[in-house]
Formats: sequence, structure tokens, C-alpha cells
Amino acid sequence: MALAPADCFYLTHPQVRIDPAVPVPQWSLTEDGARRARIGARRPEFASLTHLVSSAETKAVETAGIIAGHLGLSVVVDELMHENDRSATGFLPPQEFERVADTFFAEAEASVRGWERACDAQSRIVGRVVAHLERIPEDAQVLFVGHGAVGTLLKCHLGGWAIDRRYDQPAGGGFWYGFARAALRDRNATGMAWQSLDG
Repeated sequence: MALAPADCFYLTHPQVRIDPAVPVPQWSLTEDGARRARIGARRPEFASLTHLVSSAETKAVETAGIIAGHLGLSVVVDELMHENDRSATGFLPPQEFERVADTFFAEAEASVRGWERACDAQSRIVGRVVAHLERIPEDAQVLFVGHGAVGTLLKCHLGGWAIDRRYDQPAGGGFWYGFARAALRDRNATGMAWQSLDG
């Protein structure tokens, strides 16, 4: 049986200004990140979008706003589409962060240093995507703007795969994949390679 074509997209925010003095959810895009979002807004894959849904984190809202502005759309902001909750540790230096992130994916049912469990973050992001699609017409094309870890967890669900960091986006952010909404139920999506906003 042929799989339905992609009518939904998940996009991660591009580069951010890293500031240990600022809570991570409040980090903004760098100028390069904003530039990449402006380029991405002109991608032909996004030309037929009718709905945009964004995490409430600043970097995601800024990314969604750039794309929405180009397409003349509004943005629905969802407080529950945030990145995996890492507030227990706050900012971590890059090398330490990568080690903890590896464990987050490898031990999906454990809370690593107080972080939200990967299995719980996956249930949350899948639930929010389903909830939004239930109110959006089936013939609509939808872009969800969010974050790397929960985007990867969503991708694992869509593909019917166990949680594994090998499905994570490349470094730097600003990557997207498409999927058919039926894959949320059937868990049989294919062709979900991460693609760069400005690639």
C-alpha cells in the first residue's frame, strides 16, 4: 500500500545566542539563524502551508514568525511543545551537554540528572501534534516549529522506531522533515531525512 504524501512538516529552530545568564527557553536567534529562517521561508516545500504551530520558546517563535511573515500566515503558539525539560541542570557546557543528551536518548525511561524522561517528552510532543491536527482540516498543510530533541522523538514515533539518537538532526539546528498525518497512527513514515533550511 502506498504511503500518503507529506502534508505536515517539523522544523527545528536554527542557531541561537548562547547565554548562560539567560534561561535556555528565552534564547534568541543569532543573525545567522534569522538569515537561515528567511531563506527557509522561501523553500518551495513550504509554499502551500496553511497553518503554523510553534513552541512558545523564544527561538522557535522567532523562527515561526519569520516564515509566517513571508507567507502571510498567523502562528499558533503552544506552551506544551517546548524542548525536553532540562531545567534541573540549566545551562551545561557543550561537551557536558552532549554527554547528558546521549544518555537522555539511550536511557529513554530514566530521568537523567533530573531531565524530563525521553519517553515522557515523546508522549507530550506526539500528543500536541495530534491535538493540533484534530482541529486543522485534513487537506491543510501544516508546519510545526520546535526543537531538536522533541523533533527527533516525534520522528522516532512516526517511523515506528525505538528512541535512538541516531535519528537526531545534524549539529546547528535549522533542519526539517516532512510526514503524512496518518503516520501518527500507523507509525510507518518513510523519507524523513533531515533537510537544511538553506540547503
